[in-house]
Amino acid sequence: MNKLLIILGPTASGKSDLAIKIAELFNGEIVSADSRQIYKEMNIGTAKPSKGNIRYHLLDIIEPDKRFSAAQYKELACNTIKDIQNRNKLPVLCGGTGLYISSIIEDWQFPKVPPQEKLRKELEKKSVEQLFKIYQKLDIKGAKSIDKKNKRRLIRAIEVCKASNKSFWQQRKSSKSSFDTSLIGIGLSKEELKERIAKRIKKMIKMNLETEVKVLFKKYGWIPSLQTIGYQEWKEYFNNKLNKKEVQDLIELHTIQYSKRQMTWFKKMKNIQWIKKPEQAIKLTELFLK
Repeated sequence: MNKLLIILGPTASGKSDLAIKIAELFNGEIVSADSRQIYKEMNIGTAKPSKGNIRYHLLDIIEPDKRFSAAQYKELACNTIKDIQNRNKLPVLCGGTGLYISSIIEDWQFPKVPPQEKLRKELEKKSVEQLFKIYQKLDIKGAKSIDKKNKRRLIRAIEVCKASNKSFWQQRKSSKSSFDTSLIGIGLSKEELKERIAKRIKKMIKMNLETEVKVLFKKYGWIPSLQTIGYQEWKEYFNNKLNKKEVQDLIELHTIQYSKRQMTWFKKMKNIQWIKKPEQAIKLTELFLK
């Protein structure tokens, strides 16, 4: 078997539930494609799925204060997918990080530029808006595709451009995937997605997201992995500049904005079969495996 099923979609669209259902029906194992669920201890704010009886890979694989690149993810994910295939099971790649998914289906080869510590410290002090402007000047084409709200990704892109004097995006070579892939996307209306996002965030607050963030902040400080949706919004709350309802509203707003950026990425990808109901995904999987 060289089959790889991919389930993608914006945040809160129900990807994990669908992936678990598919894995149960078709003797599968799930490989996460989420750039935040890789971190240990970050559970509530990343909406980490319950593994249940299905084997779930690439969750909780690294400490929050450790560096983790897209290149590292790609290597780990490809090895995991091949291992699942070798055991005659169906790998189900599931997530909303377009960069991770594209790196696998297009077999990206990332530029090998080591971390530039001095430059990183300088860039960490800047806002995402400032970083995006710097990157835009260095790599016009790449700036059209990068997530301009992702601080870590912007810093890495600038770092590669400055160290190599070449466009980061052009150095990222791609070719045809070695896997036989099928892409299923969950396509919800804007209204339904907004409702699901609001419901999820309300649930996170009830599950005591505040305490999770507080514990992580005391242990690590405001490290890069905490400068992300669901965590970064609490900084002003701890400084008594926002109340809890304002934090909740901010997380909701930022999540909606992020879902739009996810869809922008997915719309550039080819051969995604968009569905609205789980039954459609089951039929598509049956056809794919025949």
